[in-house]
Amino acid sequence: MAVEIKNKKAAYTYFLTDDFTAGIQLVGSEIKSIRQGKASIMEAYCRFMDGEFFIFNMYIAEYSNAGYVGHEPRRPRKLLLQRTELKKLEKKLKDSGVTVVPVLLFVSRSGYAKLTISVAKGKKLHDKRDALKAKDQARDLDRID
Repeated sequence: MAVEIKNKKAAYTYFLTDDFTAGIQLVGSEIKSIRQGKASIMEAYCRFMDGEFFIFNMYIAEYSNAGYVGHEPRRPRKLLLQRTELKKLEKKLKDSGVTVVPVLLFVSRSGYAKLTISVAKGKKLHDKRDALKAKDQARDLDRID
């Protein structure tokens, strides 16, 4: 049973350019909640803090069998990337209007939680309309076939 939690709004709201796959530094009750599919990355965003890369506002529900030592559902979590990837991200984030958004949260074959993040630039309203129009046309073509 593979766990994949997607951020469906990211492709609609942003132009996504570069993808990176990062590990996440979690506590035991967090990974158990993710394996149950009780997490959300819809409002999450990533940024540098003290030279390290973190994800903020990612929701992971409290694990029901955690006992008295639980976790905060929306605490900042450190992302684990290679040094070269961190330097690339730091360069790209210096541009105006560029952000890093999470696109996919999944559990790898080895059992670790991984996060696919993308460098993103915001879309204007007319770009969103064009995307909706293309999506509707593709759906109409599929109905005809």
